[in-house]
Amino acid sequence: MATIDFEFRKQILENSIGDTLAYCYQCATCSGACPVAQVTQGRYNPRRLILDALLGLKEKIFGEKNAFVIWGCTVCDTCDEVCPQKVELTEIFTILKNMSVERGEAPEHYTGQARMILEAAKAIPMQPAIERRRDQLGLPKIMAPDVKEIQELLSATRLAEKIKKEE
Repeated sequence: MATIDFEFRKQILENSIGDTLAYCYQCATCSGACPVAQVTQGRYNPRRLILDALLGLKEKIFGEKNAFVIWGCTVCDTCDEVCPQKVELTEIFTILKNMSVERGEAPEHYTGQARMILEAAKAIPMQPAIERRRDQLGLPKIMAPDVKEIQELLSATRLAEKIKKEE
């Protein structure tokens, strides 16, 4: 049986976006419109995630066996657009994802891409084939990012510390 974590619940509800969570009356419009929920046969369910967050059921959200519960959201914002109460679901899911990162539970494909941005200031490194194609199409060269500037900005978020937990 899941136990209520009142501190977790308070942490979610006190967040500037999390306070919209209190307006959710579990109509399931979000789940009905969610493209991920439609193709995962109930494995991903935004309504269930919102209810678990609202109730403070932290153990149903986090942990290796529950990774898809929050990381299944593609942030398409469909749920936000259809919510009759204007609950900012994707923002709440982002809060939960950030908590997951803090706990060292983010999927490797997310932390790997974060490492790439931290190291090279780009999620996808430039490749000679892309440059050749841009030249063929008459497109301008892509400016190289200022890696030091990006690293300085990301140091304020403590990104390196957070993704280090994954290694």
